[in-house]
Amino acid sequence: MSDTMVFKRPAHLAYAATVAATSLGFVVVQLDVSIVNVALNRIGSALSMGIGGLQWVVDAYTLAFASLLLAGGALGDRIGARRVFVGGMALFSIASLACGLAQSAGMLIAARAVQGAGAALLMPCSLALLNRAYASDKARRARAVGLWTAAGGIALSAGPVLGGFMVASLGWESIFLVNLPIGVLAIWMAYRVLQETPLRAERPPIDWAGQGLVVLTLFALTGAFIEAGSSGWASVPVIGGLLLAAIAGSVFLLVESRTKAPMFPLGLFASRVPAVTSLVGLAVNLTLYGTIFMLSLYFQQQRHFSPEMTGLAFLPFMAAVTVSNIAAGRIAANYGPRLPMAIGLAIGAAGFGLMASIQADTSYLSLLWRLLFLPLGIGLAVPAMTTALLSAVPTEISGTASGVLNTVRQSGGAIGVALFGSALALGTIAGMRLAFLASALAVAGSALCAFIFVRDADHSAG
Repeated sequence: MSDTMVFKRPAHLAYAATVAATSLGFVVVQLDVSIVNVALNRIGSALSMGIGGLQWVVDAYTLAFASLLLAGGALGDRIGARRVFVGGMALFSIASLACGLAQSAGMLIAARAVQGAGAALLMPCSLALLNRAYASDKARRARAVGLWTAAGGIALSAGPVLGGFMVASLGWESIFLVNLPIGVLAIWMAYRVLQETPLRAERPPIDWAGQGLVVLTLFALTGAFIEAGSSGWASVPVIGGLLLAAIAGSVFLLVESRTKAPMFPLGLFASRVPAVTSLVGLAVNLTLYGTIFMLSLYFQQQRHFSPEMTGLAFLPFMAAVTVSNIAAGRIAANYGPRLPMAIGLAIGAAGFGLMASIQADTSYLSLLWRLLFLPLGIGLAVPAMTTALLSAVPTEISGTASGVLNTVRQSGGAIGVALFGSALALGTIAGMRLAFLASALAVAGSALCAFIFVRDADHSAG
């Protein structure tokens, strides 16, 4: 028995260190998606910002993240995922310092956009590094992805809890400065633990035309949605933004279909698994990010919760998503990704449907049992979604595939914040009910697609 322990322990520790090192990248990315929400009231007061400005504080990060993810994945495939991961973490940490030192709304929004650029570099590469480490062991890879996703889920859910106490005791600036020690640790671990990914035999030039068009499309679309909340859908800026987004998006698709080395390879969607996982990712992030943004404002502005109480209100959400993420990795490892993805999305859709019945006098406990359906269901679906994608694409383009999936997901997140924020123009309760009902329909539709089309992701690459 002792000999067995001697030989197994190093492998076990190496596994834990690899998962931890790659997960730190996902942790800082997800933490900054949600931690800022509980600080919005304080930021608005300190920097004289209205709800439109606060939406940009959230979406400047998410949009830069979404629109540059493709470049991050492509760079990782071309020059090495570990190099790009470290560079992205360094940029993210410097931008976090700039956020914490910001003295104006413009400076904060600009620093948040740079944060998003750093996140776009490190996020797809963290997953590519994890995929490379266990490419030959599908069961272990599925468990590792479950733990990686759980770490991000914990950070996403812990953001409001941690942020609430930090804002109350240290000020809103502290929610950005907390990233600095995490960034230093992640860079150190990357050099100590992670192995560089093999470079592609051919290194075609970066598709800068496609990159510019996707930035223009996403910023125009999201800006139009944000402006609609204050100016109305028939206003000139909103109509102009939607037209610009439609034109830029159409040109983007044309460019990507004709270039020899597209940043957004449309051929990837010829396989049903990447297509369905992208649809699922879009629905999940659009509804989940919008919900966190909307509930953070609801707790503070309607229920008059303090930042600490707002954070604590999300604590059960954090616990539920953690348990669900970890369980999902094990289920996907044993039974494949299709069932946990479809069942999890169905549970999430039911939760959104229950949330749509919220009233002005609904108690927190009555809201909570409805809310818990979301992390339990979506927490089950997301690791399975990621596992399905990685199983369906060759290892050498896993960085690009991860970049495509996460571009779609983060674009959905930015659009969700813009749409849910605009819905509040109807009134807090009316806007929440409309947003939750639409979310229920979107997530239910993605559950049906996952059940029908993701038959056996482990064999789809062939």
